[in-house]
Formats: sequence, structure tokens, C-alpha cells
Amino acid sequence: MKNNLKIWILAGVTVFGIQAASAQTKAGYTSLFDGKTLKGWKKLAGNAEYSAANGVITGTAVLNSGNTFLVTEKEYRDFVLELDVMTESNLTNSGVQLRSHYNLAGHEGKGLVYGKQCEVDPSERSWTGGIYDEGRRDWLYPMELNAKAKINWKPGVYNHIKVECIGNATKTWINGTATAYVVDTVDAKGFIGLQVHAISDAGQAGKKIFFKNIRIKTTNLKPQPFAKDVYVVNLVPNVLSAYEKQEGWKLLFDGKSSAGWRSASSMTFPAKGWKVTDGMISVIGSAGGEAANGGDIITTDQYKAFDMSFEFRMSTGANSGVKYFVTLSEKTTGSAIGLEYQVLDDAVHPDAKLGRDGDRTLSSLYDLIPAKKQTRFVHPIGAWNTGRIIVYPNNHVEHYLNGVKVLEYDRGSQAYRDLVAISKYKVWKGFGEAPQGHLLLQDHGFDVNYRSIKIKEL
Repeated sequence: MKNNLKIWILAGVTVFGIQAASAQTKAGYTSLFDGKTLKGWKKLAGNAEYSAANGVITGTAVLNSGNTFLVTEKEYRDFVLELDVMTESNLTNSGVQLRSHYNLAGHEGKGLVYGKQCEVDPSERSWTGGIYDEGRRDWLYPMELNAKAKINWKPGVYNHIKVECIGNATKTWINGTATAYVVDTVDAKGFIGLQVHAISDAGQAGKKIFFKNIRIKTTNLKPQPFAKDVYVVNLVPNVLSAYEKQEGWKLLFDGKSSAGWRSASSMTFPAKGWKVTDGMISVIGSAGGEAANGGDIITTDQYKAFDMSFEFRMSTGANSGVKYFVTLSEKTTGSAIGLEYQVLDDAVHPDAKLGRDGDRTLSSLYDLIPAKKQTRFVHPIGAWNTGRIIVYPNNHVEHYLNGVKVLEYDRGSQAYRDLVAISKYKVWKGFGEAPQGHLLLQDHGFDVNYRSIKIKEL
């Protein structure tokens, strides 16, 4: 048995030697790890342990330590980073910091590492490859935005991670599969780091995560084509990336004018109650009256199946909404009728406590289906939130809030019709089942800003 073990170890060393040689000789790449020491790296923040031997950096979790990072002493601007990572436990959360920074006084004086991170998440959630903003903005790209790529991480073996940071774009690949794509103007340069996550469970103490074949390319960079049909989190307001344009996305709001929008009650844009300024199209508050000032606005075009996203920012107590399949055929004295993605300050506006089971709260299908939200994915009043509505050609519909799916249903199904029958919409025959309709921004008499409204027809 001992002889077999020696043979296995020798074989492993031989394989590593081949892999290390490959890492060193791959055209244009430089190794960030010499295979033996932690030269060029330093530990920041928590008390987890890092060691180097046999071509592997090993991170070991320490009970009640904060998040701990082994970071490069050097900072990097544009680069392509590749490495192989293996976790010992399915509960071992980790990640790779990208263009990140350190605040010595942060985190109650314990030191704070902050910046974008390529997530390593071997848990049941399976968000490996997603992009998290450590110590700052929380999740930028939850993997529910590209759910088909969640299956690429393999437990108990080395997985290959590739990250491309060129200009404003950060893209990730896990085992060769395109995973996440973020466009962001924050952080032009910073260090690269390897994380051992904080643990409070004694059963996780001593669990390890392994990093090897860490290499970087910083010259002669050329963006790698990304897979088709991957949603992009674009944090540059009212701008489409070249990839989004190629994928068929179009802006519904150009950031400068009301082009493409008109009043729900006339063929022109409202003369009052709305304004376009500072890259936003905004409802002007009027004491909470429904369609009492400028009234609702709708797109001049109508849509059938589509993927739509929008950013919104609410004032305290705000109420508004984004409606779809608006036909203007229903008789009503208030807001125009349509399926509604609710925009609401749940903590202050009384509507949050009306309806059934919270079906009038933020991101719900108004008066029909409540959104299932986690508090951490609801950005505070005064901050920007991102809503997303997908209507597939088969009439399956999904609502998202800040990258996380909060509800889904099948338009026109019996279950859907049963919900309509016990809602305020029961008075309109065939409510929400039109083959096409306008998109609508609601005037409910509160200050609400919208921007980055974009759509892709499916």
C-alpha cells in the first residue's frame, strides 16, 4: 500500500510538473506563483492560514476569523487571469478578487478588502463564476442571470477559472463555459486576491481550498468572444455594450429625450408631470394621486415576447410600476390597465399591506402573485434597483429584482386565470392575455426615477 501511495504521489508530481510547465510557457502569460513560496503575495484582513508547497497554494479556514485574503503585492489594470481551484468542502465559499483594494481602517479596524470578486460557490446555490462586489455593493451578477451555467463547477476536483478584465468589462468562464458579464466604470486597477471565507461553524474549521496554475496576461490583449444569449449587467447608465447590440438589445430610453414614449391618454408626451434630466426619465410627485398629474406614459411600439430590464430609484413612500401588455382597451378612470411589475416602498407605503399575501409589494405581479425576496437583494430608498421582466414565446413570465428571480408564472394558464378571478382585474375579460401590448411607466403621484430601460425581443 505504501509503495502504491509513493507511485501515486510521484505521478501527481509529474502531472503537476507538466501543468506548471504549461502555465509557464503558455504564450504571453506570466506565473503569479512560483510553486514553492508566497513570494509576491501578502495576507490581509482575517486570520485564515495560507501555505505554499508542491505547486499549490492552500488556504485553511479558521473558526471565527473574518474573510481572509492572500493578495498580490502588485496591482494590475487590464488582464486575463487563469487559475485552477478546488474546494475540500461543499460549504467552503471562496473567490478570486479582481482589481481590488484594501482599507486598513475598514471593518471596525480589522481591515477591509473591497472590490469585484469572481465567486467560488460549491454550495447547493451554485453561483460559482458570478461576480460579487466584496465589502462594497454586494452581488453584481448573481448566477440566476445565467442559470444554465450554474452546473459547470465540479466538486472535489480542480476547476479552471478564467477572468477577463479589459476596459470596463469583466467576464468569467468556468471550465470553458461563459458564465458572467459585467460592464462597470468602477476600479481601473487593483490587486488580485485569493479568498478564504469567514466561518462560524466549528465543523468547517480546518477545511481547505486549493489554488494552482495561477497565471496572468497583461499585454497584447484581445477580448475573447462570449457565448450567445447571456444577459449583461451593464452599470453604465443608458448605454449598450457592443455585445448587447450584437445580441439584439435596444434602448427604450436614450437618456436625453422622451423619444419612443407618449402619454397613455394622447399621442404626445405629457406636458407636465414628467421630466427628462440628468440621464433619467422621472415621475414628478403630486401627493400620491394615481395618474392625476402627467398620467402614465407608454412606449409607442408594442411587444409580444421580450426580455426587458430597467433601473429605478424611489423616494420615501413611493408607488409606481412597470406594466406590460397594455392595450388601452379597458375602460378606467385611473392608471391604464396591464400586468404590473410593482415599484413600491414596502416599508412605508400602505399598499404593501393590502391585497393577498403581499402581492402588492415591490417586484410582485401586482394584485396577483407576491415576489419572494431576500432583504439583502432589495436596495435602500435613494439607491438604484434593477428590475427585469422576461416574457418567453410560450407565455412563461419571470420577474427579477437585482439579478434574482422573485416570481414566475404562465400567462393564460388555468392557474393564472384563477388568480385573476379573485383579483381587482376580474372585471376585464381576458385580462393580461393580449397577444401584444405597450410597455408603461406609471404615474402614481410619487417621485420615481427610471433609466437604462432596454429590451430584447424574443
